[in-house]
Amino acid sequence: MKVLVILGHPRSPSLCSALANAYENGALAAGMEIEKIDLGAIDFDLDVHPVSPRDQPLEPGLERALQLITWADHITFIYPAWWGVGPARLKGFLDRILLPGFAFRERDDGHFEGLLTGKTAHLITTLDMPPWVYRFIYRAPGHNAMKRSALGFCGITTTRILALGPVKDSEPIQRAQWLEQTRALGFSLRHGASSDLDRITTKLTAWLKALRLQFYPMTWMAYTVGALGAAAATGDWNSSVYWLGYACLFFLEAATVFTNDWFDYESDRRNRHYGPFTGGSRVLVDKNLSFGELRAGIVISLMAAAACAGLLMDYLAGNNAVPIVILVMTVLGLGYTAPPLKLVWRGLGELNVAVTHSFGVILCGYLFQGGEWNSPFPWLISLPLLLAVMPAIILSGIPDFEADKQAGKRTLVVRLGLGWTTLLTLVLAAAAPLVVVLIKDQPAVNDSFQGLLPWVLPHVCLLGFLLYRAWRQQRLCGRIDGLMVASLTYIIWFGLIPLLHLK
Repeated sequence: MKVLVILGHPRSPSLCSALANAYENGALAAGMEIEKIDLGAIDFDLDVHPVSPRDQPLEPGLERALQLITWADHITFIYPAWWGVGPARLKGFLDRILLPGFAFRERDDGHFEGLLTGKTAHLITTLDMPPWVYRFIYRAPGHNAMKRSALGFCGITTTRILALGPVKDSEPIQRAQWLEQTRALGFSLRHGASSDLDRITTKLTAWLKALRLQFYPMTWMAYTVGALGAAAATGDWNSSVYWLGYACLFFLEAATVFTNDWFDYESDRRNRHYGPFTGGSRVLVDKNLSFGELRAGIVISLMAAAACAGLLMDYLAGNNAVPIVILVMTVLGLGYTAPPLKLVWRGLGELNVAVTHSFGVILCGYLFQGGEWNSPFPWLISLPLLLAVMPAIILSGIPDFEADKQAGKRTLVVRLGLGWTTLLTLVLAAAAPLVVVLIKDQPAVNDSFQGLLPWVLPHVCLLGFLLYRAWRQQRLCGRIDGLMVASLTYIIWFGLIPLLHLK
């Protein structure tokens, strides 16, 4: 590991400089490559005089610092937390060196993106108060400023903060203990910049991010509607089969989102308008997970789904429709991005998602609870849901438009362009309540849509207004988080209201 030690104390010798030497010795003993910047020993102007710091020429010391920050895998800042924050020299260094285009960039949509991702940091600070007072009484203002506002903003992950104090009245034996703590922290780099607990937590967080759990409640809701519909028709309910069936769908959905990240990597890498609902999970792009780890996740998810499917078929022996629908759901789920189908690359991905998350999921719930595949209930109840899902899926391709186009993906948005995509989204959103009007009195739907229209009609008007305003103001080229929230919550009504009637 390439380690850069930045000493932020303006004077030397000092306790901080002794700590920097101790940390450096520990890191060297661990086999690290070490470079050091002593801010007190380099000459530079602390103030930014032009409007942008990149318009101010860098002094030789700052030029070298820029090169070393680029070189480093890990950066350790050692400084006193004067006035709760730190020396003016350290603040001036950050003002001058964390330049736009080097440390961060402003995206077209006005949001910012850190450019130093993949680097880690340790903070070692000296205090004239007990560390617990600084943390819990004063809320650690300097640590927060460095960890979140400065380093975190630029993409650097702070993995450890060592606060030492109070310094003023400390005895030599206490200072010797601090030096040993600091040396041990440097030596701990032999196992990486993070502790074992940090690494486990970081990895679990990455897997949760990769799962994209924000989309699973809609699958569960539709699946439960199908299961309750079958229970109402047959008079039987099997909880074990219900949860086993949902587990099968959960693992299939997990395998699907993992394969999406794998095969959409080139598009996601180019995407500058990603958000919580668009652009994939970005665990590969941000190097939170490796391709090997994601491949293992795909295999494990498919094996778990296969095990659940096998148990289901044992429970439901004789129902030949069950293995067929599970096979179709698997092929369509993986075929969204995986070759040879790569449906989203051919402009069929949006329809694929809408079909699997309406007809497919509801039919699974219905069949698993003993319903017949040719019963009209799952087909009628799914039709408005399909039309409600389509707008959200189509809109999710708008922020990805440029990246998908560059990567060669012929999504529906790329094929139609933003104007026709907007019109199609409006038409489909309006068609969903229209279909409800046409089928809500059919005996087969068991009054499942009663009370739906008073909720849906205002929502579709709001969605239409937001979409029209974004199109008129030409804001469809960047992030559309508000539109995505409006379109995704629109889907909920078509699952929630039938669910309440059937429970």
